[in-house]
Amino acid sequence: MAERTEQRLEDRVPELEQLERVGLFTRREVRAVLRKASALEYKIQRRALRKEDFINYIQYEINLLELIKKRRARIGYSFKKDEIENSILHRVHCLFNRAIGKWKDDVQLWLSHVAFCKQWNAKHQLSKVFSSMLAIHPNKPALWIMAAKWEMETQLSSESARHLFLRALRFHPECPKLYQEYFRMELMHAEKQRKEKKAFEQAKMDLGEFNYSEQILNGEMARIIYREAAQKIKDVGVEFHLAVLSIAKLFDFTQDLQKEILESLQTKYADDPLTWDYMARRELELGSLPAAERATKQTKVSEMAQREQRCCAVFEEAVRAVPTEDMWKCFITFCLERYNRKTNSEELKQKRLERTLSVFNKAHESSLLPEALYKQWLQLLLESNLFEKATEAAAAATERFSQSVEMWHTRLQVLIQLKSDCVTQCFEEAIKHVKSKGSLPLWTLWLEWSEGTKSKEDTETLYQRSLHATTPAESVTMKEKYLDWTYRNRGYKKVKKVFTSMCENRPFSLDFFRKMIQIEKEQESCKMIHLREYYERALREFGSMDSDLWLDYIKEELSHPQGKPENCGSIHWRAMKMLQGDLVEDFVSKYTLLQTGHL
Repeated sequence: MAERTEQRLEDRVPELEQLERVGLFTRREVRAVLRKASALEYKIQRRALRKEDFINYIQYEINLLELIKKRRARIGYSFKKDEIENSILHRVHCLFNRAIGKWKDDVQLWLSHVAFCKQWNAKHQLSKVFSSMLAIHPNKPALWIMAAKWEMETQLSSESARHLFLRALRFHPECPKLYQEYFRMELMHAEKQRKEKKAFEQAKMDLGEFNYSEQILNGEMARIIYREAAQKIKDVGVEFHLAVLSIAKLFDFTQDLQKEILESLQTKYADDPLTWDYMARRELELGSLPAAERATKQTKVSEMAQREQRCCAVFEEAVRAVPTEDMWKCFITFCLERYNRKTNSEELKQKRLERTLSVFNKAHESSLLPEALYKQWLQLLLESNLFEKATEAAAAATERFSQSVEMWHTRLQVLIQLKSDCVTQCFEEAIKHVKSKGSLPLWTLWLEWSEGTKSKEDTETLYQRSLHATTPAESVTMKEKYLDWTYRNRGYKKVKKVFTSMCENRPFSLDFFRKMIQIEKEQESCKMIHLREYYERALREFGSMDSDLWLDYIKEELSHPQGKPENCGSIHWRAMKMLQGDLVEDFVSKYTLLQTGHL
């Protein structure tokens, strides 16, 4: 093993000598490189190999290449690349090959090698990497697509890309993404051939020796791929049709192909909301006026208003034909998108607002407005100063979704914002309808509102009620809030009583105890006897899972005027007994730092 390592280090000597001779590195730097390389080389010769050692070695060599590149640019020296860079590149490829040979299943390692080859333009090597990677990972369509794209876009070989896609489809005959990318590749190939033919015709060259098939030039290969996909893929879905349609629209010679896809979409998926959504949005792109007619700002606004009106007409037909929540959601999403678009025309903005509010209202009246969209409707109503309508809509929303915490929370926010007189009544109604599990947001909002509007007695009663009404897990949060509120509003003596009473009912959080410890430390006459009590209570609950709590207790005994440093030994012994797993090691290291004054 040592002989092999020494041989590899000796192989580096010529390149290091060249680096020093041409002035890219100093002798001192060359020695530092050799020392580092030696350490890294020995690490990858161990019997028990580690992936991290290979990655560190590769990263070091890449950093070295980058440094050489910068030094060359700085001194303007561009010779001896074969003796220097190529030698390092060859070594990096060998390191990648060794690592990949050991950890073949690590896709990220393969992709790192691919990225390295692309960065340093190692095309021949990259071709080998792709070939080996696909032989070992044929079950990953994304890798096939990556390889095919490289062949098409970098190597300019549509034949190799086509061959890769056909191989990939043998492994994944029902993968929509593969068909989409193969479809795109064939259209790109057709466009490339069309440009070549046009260039030859403009140059008045004889096309006899070139065979340009009219079918390929018109995208017939892409049409075959689309039809094949439609037959092979089970539940091909609207998404696939829309994806290939959006690809086809990028090319100006695919009108017939687009028409075929669109007809198929309308025939097979007439009841799908996404089909109607596409057909409606398509109206925005159709029927543009000639440039001369769009000269004035007013004309542009008028044209946009007409387009949007046509879109809405299609959507209105859609919600009649497919009266579902998803269909209304598509309609409302479109209206919100148009409303949120910037425009200098107040008239157009007002039209968009009125249309959006009208669609929201119609969906609500049809009982098909999704729960998630009620919040946006209420926000829009409040922004438009339609407070009465917002109150009615919020009430209707909670009536329809009576067990939804989110709906009640939204309604209560509206009432609080409008300073309504029936907030308390609404809170009571909400708590009655909603299950105790998940009601924490309602109690939090209620208490926040009560703190700002009600008396301290009412708020305290509400806090006490919330502790019993919420689930044990959620009551933990309420205990922290109650403790904090009591200290701010009732003072130290009261908060001690509240803390003691709440300690009788589990569960607790660590922050609950830390808050009480912090309150005690803020007092002018901070007593160590009280701090010990709080730390002991906290350690009974969290002593086995928090090493910092033990350390804070020890620090307190050491630093407090009434502390007893002699207690630290017993606290340390108890901590070692209670802590579990890696926490013991963590505690020991931090305790050592504390003893040496570094913590």
